[in-house]
Amino acid sequence: MSAVAVVTPIVIANWPAIAAAVTAAVSSLGFTALQAQQGLKARRPLKNRAEVAVEDSAVVEGVRQTEQILVERPDGVRATINQDAHGRLKVCVEGDHLSKAELREIGEELVGRITQQYVYHKLMTELHGRGVAVVEQETTADQTIKIRVRNS
Repeated sequence: MSAVAVVTPIVIANWPAIAAAVTAAVSSLGFTALQAQQGLKARRPLKNRAEVAVEDSAVVEGVRQTEQILVERPDGVRATINQDAHGRLKVCVEGDHLSKAELREIGEELVGRITQQYVYHKLMTELHGRGVAVVEQETTADQTIKIRVRNS
């Protein structure tokens, strides 16, 4: 017997879980994390900026508003991942050589990858905890992750 499950993500986590998902997601998009000191130096305002909030998300367990992750691509596009005033996860993408629409597209792709990595980790942890064996995993060209499991 087979079944197909489509996972609709709701991201509600503490900052370390979100930071792990961010770390996994950003490298696949060509970003590298900046250290706090580098981040302060890199904070000069860039020409264009776009913000994307992660819908259905909440950062829990008393995260300070100042917690953030700074990442940058070799072409100078910079992204800041933190929480907004309502506790939702948000991504701010900045760049001098791209339009706001292009930056928004990069931000949406980054949000999608962060959400995907968070849900993937959460799902794999839950499967392992319930003793379900992962038989096969595949990542398609469009970055869809397919997981085949067998209930023991």
